[in-house]
Amino acid sequence: MTSHVKNTLVTTAAIAGALAATTLFNTTTVKADTTSSAPVTTTTSATKDTAIASAQAKVNSASAAVVSAQAAYGSASTAAFDAAAKTAAASASAAATSAATSSAVANAQAAADSAATAKSTADANLAKAQSNAAATSRAKSMTSAAVVSAQSAVASASAKASDADSAVASAEAGQTVTANLMKSDDPTQASAAQQYFATKTAIVKLLPSGQVQITIPLTSGLKFLKEVSYNGVDATFTKTGDDSAKITFTADPATSYTLAMTMDITSVMPFMPIMHEKALLDVDTTIFNGLLAAKSDADAALTSAQAALSTAKINAASAAQVASNAASAATAAATVASDAAVVATSAATNLTSAQAANSTAQAALTSAQAAQSAADAVLATAKANLDSANAALTSAQAELKSAQNIVVVTPASSAASSASSATSSATNSAASAATATSNVTSSASTTTVTSAVVATPATTKKATSSTPASSTTAKTLPQTGNENQSALVALGLAILTLGIYPMIKRKHA
Repeated sequence: MTSHVKNTLVTTAAIAGALAATTLFNTTTVKADTTSSAPVTTTTSATKDTAIASAQAKVNSASAAVVSAQAAYGSASTAAFDAAAKTAAASASAAATSAATSSAVANAQAAADSAATAKSTADANLAKAQSNAAATSRAKSMTSAAVVSAQSAVASASAKASDADSAVASAEAGQTVTANLMKSDDPTQASAAQQYFATKTAIVKLLPSGQVQITIPLTSGLKFLKEVSYNGVDATFTKTGDDSAKITFTADPATSYTLAMTMDITSVMPFMPIMHEKALLDVDTTIFNGLLAAKSDADAALTSAQAALSTAKINAASAAQVASNAASAATAAATVASDAAVVATSAATNLTSAQAANSTAQAALTSAQAAQSAADAVLATAKANLDSANAALTSAQAELKSAQNIVVVTPASSAASSASSATSSATNSAASAATATSNVTSSASTTTVTSAVVATPATTKKATSSTPASSTTAKTLPQTGNENQSALVALGLAILTLGIYPMIKRKHA
């Protein structure tokens, strides 16, 4: 039990004891020779007893109401005190939590912002890396296709170069073509020298210079044919027999060649002079025209295709490396973006937790404040009820005082009856006060009361009245409750002791 509750119980017990003792003394001590300052009403004893009983009942009821209001006020005061303590604790907790969580929230917010920025940057880098990877992959595909195309071009150029080489090789090896010796002045008529070239053929070879070497097989008449020239250049004679040879000369490719021949037949016909004739050699050597150029072009095309293939291969290798690097960069960027997303999620979770902790502390404080407000409202209501009960008690005590001041005029023969009635009334009052005191003690043992204001009835003495003007002898009114006065005083002192003893015990504790 707290000291606050102990103080309340002690105060309540003391008030109850004082109330009971005061009530007992007021209702049992009456002096006939004391004149009350309150208004004096003259009535019968029965009427006065009724008025006193009614007023005493109201006092008892008001006293009980005061005790009940005190108990309610004490309970409300305790509740308000506890609510205030809880509010203070919640406020301190909220302040401490706010101080801790505000920094945590700020740090979490900064971490979340930083993580979000890092994630955004990582996502942008990932998108860029993926775009670059896609572009380099396309470039790789294109260069790979270029390599294939270059390889195809090389193959085609190689085939053409091979064909050109074959054609040139065949031409350089020599080909046998048709050849006729015709009269130079009449190309439609065979030359007289045709008889010596019985095969009517010629062997044509392509020279590296682009000219052709023409060889005419001389089957007979070597002893007569002394010279053969073309464009002033003598042909070469290569004997193949006693009367045969090969006559060779070099010229540009053409369809016919005019040959100058010297014939000497004086050995068989001395009267014949040495003859110098011209014969037209009809042989087409233009078949070799363009072979070397075609070979050169084919070789150049092959060389170009091979260079293009080499470049394509280099480009393809470079593109493949770039694509590989871009793919690796995209993979790394994806990892960074994933890690950044995890960090951002964690930071957001931490931020939410910090904010939730702060919100929880604030909610607890708000709840405690609401509870305190409710407890304060209940306390205010209890205080109002206590004030109302005290006012009612004061009113009832005033009514009792008024009733006690009533002056009863009775014959001498009824004095004993009046005294008996007064004694009964006092006894009832004492019993009521004892009951109220018991209720106060019981309530004080279980209820915490912060404060109580109990209006104590003023000490009132029953007034004495003078005899009417026609009487010559004044009679003293009978005292009420003289028979039980000692017992009632003892009871009041006992109740006072109940209130004072705990105070003395607490003081010396």
